[in-house]
Amino acid sequence: MSKQLKRKIVVINAHPSSTSFNQALMQAYIEAVPSDLQVEVIEIGKLHFDPNLKYGYEQRMELEPDLQAAWSKIMSADHLVWIFPVWWGGLPAVAKGFIDRLFLPSQAFSYFENSNRIRGHLKRKTARIITTLDQAGWTYKWYFGEPSTRQLKDTTLKFCGVGSVKTHYLGSIRGSSLAQRQIWLGLMKELAQRDYANLMKKSDQGLVQRLRLYFSH
Repeated sequence: MSKQLKRKIVVINAHPSSTSFNQALMQAYIEAVPSDLQVEVIEIGKLHFDPNLKYGYEQRMELEPDLQAAWSKIMSADHLVWIFPVWWGGLPAVAKGFIDRLFLPSQAFSYFENSNRIRGHLKRKTARIITTLDQAGWTYKWYFGEPSTRQLKDTTLKFCGVGSVKTHYLGSIRGSSLAQRQIWLGLMKELAQRDYANLMKKSDQGLVQRLRLYFSH
């Protein structure tokens, strides 16, 4: 596939520490993506920015260079992969600050004139959310109601126009064996292959549509 036609995956590691198991999950995913896809990375813990939206929405804060670069990556992506730990049921504070500062009105979404209806600016993108927990995934999902992933999936990504969003829970990380962690790393490779197949399918469908349009004239 030519460089111009390459689909792009942007992997967002929302763990503040670069030595966490989330980092290993990110690397396993990236290494399994075939070379005919473009991959870019956003490591939130390494970005230099103020995570506090200190004026709320009353006054716009200028985006720091790292946030400007991160937003450019997000907007150019076909597929977003979010990796983060669940802390106290939610996202790490720096990840929430990243979202607060970037997913802004007129940038990530806009309102129709004289209406509360929303127009998302992240349409034609898909996403995958991978979380690590110190409990079983089913406990977090069915007993606690999966608040962090519902927030990111439904009230952030889908709210801003992202289409299909898949979620995965890896836990319990606490006390997990090396063998279990290898299984999770293997899962990352499987997910990378699934995302590759889905993006290639979209590319083929887009090519067919363009050819139909061309020959219909």
